[in-house]
Amino acid sequence: MDAGRLPESLLARLDAHLAATDADLAARYPGPVRGRLPIHTVYVPADRVKPGLVEEFGQAALTALGRFPPLPFEESLRARVVDKLQREPVEDLRVDFEDGYGIRPDDEEDAAVAVCVAGLRTGPLPPFVGLRCKSLEARTRARAVRTLDLFLGELGPLPAGFVITLPKVSAVAQVEAMVQVCAALETAHGLAPGALRFEIQIETAPAILDAGGTATVARMLHAAAGRCAGLHYGTYDYSAALGIAPAHQSMEHPAADHAKAVLQVAAAGTGVPVADGSTNIVPDGEPTAVQAAWALHLRLVRRSLERGFYQGWDLHPAQLPTRYAATYAFFRDGLPAACRRLSDYLERRVGGVLDEPATARAMAGFLLRALDCGAVDVSEIPFERAVLEDL
Repeated sequence: MDAGRLPESLLARLDAHLAATDADLAARYPGPVRGRLPIHTVYVPADRVKPGLVEEFGQAALTALGRFPPLPFEESLRARVVDKLQREPVEDLRVDFEDGYGIRPDDEEDAAVAVCVAGLRTGPLPPFVGLRCKSLEARTRARAVRTLDLFLGELGPLPAGFVITLPKVSAVAQVEAMVQVCAALETAHGLAPGALRFEIQIETAPAILDAGGTATVARMLHAAAGRCAGLHYGTYDYSAALGIAPAHQSMEHPAADHAKAVLQVAAAGTGVPVADGSTNIVPDGEPTAVQAAWALHLRLVRRSLERGFYQGWDLHPAQLPTRYAATYAFFRDGLPAACRRLSDYLERRVGGVLDEPATARAMAGFLLRALDCGAVDVSEIPFERAVLEDL
């Protein structure tokens, strides 16, 4: 075969020209996040945190299932959902010092910090836990920093999966300021550099589109200096900011879909997960109201999952059954096809679908999420976990 006609020096020139770009892309887009991620975040106002809170949520969820039949989901899922509510009712707990807690006198919030941390330390914690402080806007900045300082002082060693949620982020400078706050807190409390990570809560219009017409959130997550643990969509603050009437504020409003699509594109490949928001229609009151709220929540959770948002917010114990039922049904429905297609890909067989490496990695991620949340058992997946993690 004749040698190619291009000079060998061309590749060297290309490598030199693209070296900085290669390094920048590798740093900014390292790929999907590794390890377990929660499928929900339960927000609890700080003044309601007490010993046994997680177990109480699980028991309240089980009580609701028994009190308001029929089941809000397929009977075949009952045992799996009940087991989850007994074993691990909450995957991610967020102690809320922001909107769920409100503006209180400083001495009252100071006292609430000590009480809620004491409550957290008296029982087993969920796999992920943290707090939502107030925002770094001028009005609440000092209170946010003080609460974080007091909370970490009371908490002692950080529990596994600890994260801070920073709400109402509107500008890149606020993210940069939060990086400074985290570094100062690590020094003050003897924590390892980089130990504190935070979620950026997107609930203002300027976080999606700034005055110059750019997607602010894309710059925000890269300004976090590796500390960004997630992008969380705030359904109601964002909807209100756009002037959407309260009756039409929803996770499925077109404006919500647009905002979340921007988050999804901004975060793709960065290793930063995106979480959907919540519904404020909770399963409480008369049986018909509970059944209607369950049906809505079940549908909204499934809708989010189908759009690639694997985490959302829950605000009420009785939302846990439908969170797990919708999630389990989603993964179990997709399990046979994912296993078959991934087997065909790994064995280089030509099946009904010609999947590419990127889709194979997505299927592996799908199966790992299904395992981690309890939707499926190890025996139901014909691959070793290491094989899935290596794709």
